Amino acid sequence: MVYETGNETVDDALERVLAGERLDRTDGLALMAQPVEALAEAGAAVRDHFGDGTVDACSIVNAKAGNCAEDCGFCAQSVHFDTGIDTYGFLGPEKILEAAKRAERDGAQRFGIVVAEKGVSKEHRPDEWAEVLESIRLVRDECDLEVDASLGILTEEEAAILAAEGINHYNHNIETSPRYFPEIVGSHSFEDRVATLEVAKEAGMDLCAGVILGMGETPTDRVEAAIALQDIGVSSLPVNVLNPVAGTPLADQGVDITTAEIVKTVAVYKLLHPDARVRLTGGREVNLAPDEQHLPLEAGADGILTGDYLTTEGQSPGDDLEIIERAGLEPNRDTNEFDPEEVKARHDSAAESSTETASTGAEPSDD
Repeated sequence: MVYETGNETVDDALERVLAGERLDRTDGLALMAQPVEALAEAGAAVRDHFGDGTVDACSIVNAKAGNCAEDCGFCAQSVHFDTGIDTYGFLGPEKILEAAKRAERDGAQRFGIVVAEKGVSKEHRPDEWAEVLESIRLVRDECDLEVDASLGILTEEEAAILAAEGINHYNHNIETSPRYFPEIVGSHSFEDRVATLEVAKEAGMDLCAGVILGMGETPTDRVEAAIALQDIGVSSLPVNVLNPVAGTPLADQGVDITTAEIVKTVAVYKLLHPDARVRLTGGREVNLAPDEQHLPLEAGADGILTGDYLTTEGQSPGDDLEIIERAGLEPNRDTNEFDPEEVKARHDSAAESSTETASTGAEPSDD
């Protein structure tokens, strides 16, 4: 099948991608300068050609919140910033299993155990490390979900253990380009992040690594980040959009990225990463109106993070399924064979119950 958008630069790049060629930095920069409409068509064509017509949903649990020693300027969980979030130690295996079962009911295909710290350390915090492993085993054995993890910096030994326990994807976002990274993070380097991804990959885990848009980076930075991820080799590329949190250095920056920029970046990322799931993740509800959230999916995105984020609430999984359908796609059900209509009905019922409780002033039931 021949795809044509009517834009010579986009059509040339699209033809080469469909023929199996890998685009480079020069291509990415040229594409980023093209109209969003042509790029969206091309991103969708790449997704249709290499994908299966589904949107893969993942869900996460904030397994240990706050008091992180790192100084990432966007992060509400850094000990360097007064953000007022609830902090707690490791939740424990049973609570993590409870969160995983909830994600399973809501249609997630993969479940990520996330810990906010420089790294879960087998050597320095052996009790916490043991709880992490027990949590992985519980979710793996009792849920129809792929188990992912985001545990910070890893040693080779730790990575080998996680791979042996069945971790599917290891998440460690690069956040932005190598050039712009020091403007956002001072306590570790871009190279530190890449090193952990390489350790995880060498141990046999697939990689989930992506970016945050809207932190003051340039379009060139967005391309440079995508090229760095090409060199690393990722199978899941989360695209977050900054949701400024009061108390962080980026809180006063405001939301300075348009819908067109988000859609354009997603489409270019799909052209640069045709074999990866380009995943729409944190900040989409803040930066995209409800009637716009389907647009990145129509531009080539084929993954989504459903449910709540680390320190902020997401919209309901039922709403996410509506967005997937609006984009003309189907939810992935390869691992978790859930019923989308049941998920939507359950969340509609919960929303109605919440509205009735608010209007009457009654206390919600514990049932």
